[in-house]
Amino acid sequence: MRASVIQIAVNEDESVEARRRRVAAAVREQAGADLVVLPELWTTGAFAYEEFGREAEPLEGPTYEAMAKAASDAGVWLHAGSIPERDPDGPLYNTSLVFSPSGDLAAAYRKIHRFGFDKGEAVLMGAGSELVTVRLPETTLGLSTCYDLRFPELYRGLVDAGAETVVVSAGWPERRRSHWTLLAQARAVENQSFLLACATAGTHAGVPQAGHSIVVDPWGEVLAQAGAGEEVLTVEFDPGKVAATREQFPALKDRMLGLQPPRRS
Repeated sequence: MRASVIQIAVNEDESVEARRRRVAAAVREQAGADLVVLPELWTTGAFAYEEFGREAEPLEGPTYEAMAKAASDAGVWLHAGSIPERDPDGPLYNTSLVFSPSGDLAAAYRKIHRFGFDKGEAVLMGAGSELVTVRLPETTLGLSTCYDLRFPELYRGLVDAGAETVVVSAGWPERRRSHWTLLAQARAVENQSFLLACATAGTHAGVPQAGHSIVVDPWGEVLAQAGAGEEVLTVEFDPGKVAATREQFPALKDRMLGLQPPRRS
């Protein structure tokens, strides 16, 4: 299986419309890949909180249309990163979109864990409530977004739902880059899955971004990692290694907690 992870630079001197066109062109250049992955909130920047409301769009808005067309033109499965979604009946959401090679929407995932504590995304956006997986011909994807990476129970849930390859779409700050790499490898090892983590480059509202998108195998080995700037990581991997790893080292079968509701005394 061939995947292209596109690390997009988000800078204030480029309009959202211009960036949308540029990213669509970058997706089309990945024709021949099986899967293409984009980062979190690349239209606005993950830390440009004041832009969320102004640039929020309905699910089937301009980014949806541009990415659906790009996926179809390239003939690829496209995890189009996330957008600030405006639900007509509720709050904003940080929503990831996955398109099939025909350009049809295969899945949408509303980010469950919102970053910011008492400000930013945590107060401006609603929380998703559903784990989402997508069946590709070669593997089953589990979807997650940025801050989700700090919550291992989410990934256990994805594994229970059949995930073999996990995608993390992110806008991760440079000051915590060591956590990014550490957690990406940990999530891959503990769930014996491939993990494709795509981050942004550039600076969002004065916050330098980590970049360093990373692809990790089920043993925690780093198959590819980007630098700090805009870059495309292209990696080939065998999805069959997940089943082989889980059979060779069946740690998931020894789980004792989280498999059933706790007993009440």
